[in-house]
Amino acid sequence: MHPDASPDRGDGRRVVHSEKLWVPLWWWPVAVAVGVLLAAEVHMGAPGLRAWLPYVLVLPFPIWALIWLSRMRVEVERDAAGDGELRVGKAHLPLDVIARAAVVPATAKSAALGRQLDPLAFVQHRTWVKQMVLVVLDDPDDPTPYWLVSTSRPDALVSALTRPTPGDHA
Repeated sequence: MHPDASPDRGDGRRVVHSEKLWVPLWWWPVAVAVGVLLAAEVHMGAPGLRAWLPYVLVLPFPIWALIWLSRMRVEVERDAAGDGELRVGKAHLPLDVIARAAVVPATAKSAALGRQLDPLAFVQHRTWVKQMVLVVLDDPDDPTPYWLVSTSRPDALVSALTRPTPGDHA
């Protein structure tokens, strides 16, 4: 069983890969510091209610922004027959239309997102995540040639996307 595998969800499918792309930890104190500085600018020594109100109103925004930026989840679900889907955020892709998947190393990320990027590609990119996975599609009904997905564990994602052999089922 894959290390990320979870028990059956009741519909015959189980999650074989799951990750949430959180922002780096060092962003949190920086965001709070920026919020405190902005609140202090509004405060500027005003007495009474105006002294603490900017902090109550401004400080939740950077925290909300970091949580919002960290909302993307990458999951692969499979059933016993090996059928399933890749979910990236709100988008989903049946596994049977995937021709192949490959890791895009950090050194090739700039080229993959720049001069080599197909305008029809589906891209879910997070700047703080160093590596990506290229998922090439084989679907004549879909004009999207491939998906580029940020992932912190690219080898595990590629492994979860590959079709299991019959001996993998327990």
